[in-house]
Amino acid sequence: MQSLRPVRRVAELLSLGDGEVQRAQPLVNWFHRHVCRSGRWRRRLEGELLPWTLQRVELGDDVLEVGPGPGLTTELLLNRAKRLTALEVETNAATALRQRLGGSTVRVVHGDGAAMPFEDGSFSAVVAFTMLHHIPTLALQDQFLAEARRVLRPGGVFAGFDGVDSLAFRLIHLSDTYTPVDPDTFGQRLEAAGFAGACVERGRGRFRFCARRHSPIVAEPAAGANHEERGPGAVPTCEPQARSS
Repeated sequence: MQSLRPVRRVAELLSLGDGEVQRAQPLVNWFHRHVCRSGRWRRRLEGELLPWTLQRVELGDDVLEVGPGPGLTTELLLNRAKRLTALEVETNAATALRQRLGGSTVRVVHGDGAAMPFEDGSFSAVVAFTMLHHIPTLALQDQFLAEARRVLRPGGVFAGFDGVDSLAFRLIHLSDTYTPVDPDTFGQRLEAAGFAGACVERGRGRFRFCARRHSPIVAEPAAGANHEERGPGAVPTCEPQARSS
């Protein structure tokens, strides 16, 4: 009977609907803690995933990263932002990151992305890298999106990437929090949270996204104006609204 437990656990995960997650599970299992600290993952982030995600995205001078975990992405963001804040929900992870980056300019804050301890309009950009699926429910994911918009300045950008649901992706999330995000509906969810110009693009096993908090200072395009068609393979564009595409 002991040998059947992993099989039963896989069956349980495969039967879960979106957002059906046990809160008692840890956010990240041992496998993630190991991989997300590895040199191999850092090289992939630096050489592939961050350049792909932040292509044509201008972060501005005051960036908030939500869910940095061990902080590999945080370190890679240091040369992209004048001021950088990392918001981490896990106490131990926040403490470890604060100690490890203590000599840098990063401000590490322990807090929940669904209830951020920041004033409205605090940041020029909010970024989230492969953390959305670790938010326990769809409702809390939507609350996080609303909070991301709230703490952005008008015209500020929200960008990131996450994994696409698959059997393999579910298997590596055994015994941790896993609420997959559907890239086909994520743009609508961004718009429902109050973002404008949402762009979502699939990659190999992942998707990237980009959206802005609407700036009332910038006029909307006139009715009937030509708009560039962006299909599923289009590159998300989050350049400053004052620029023409």
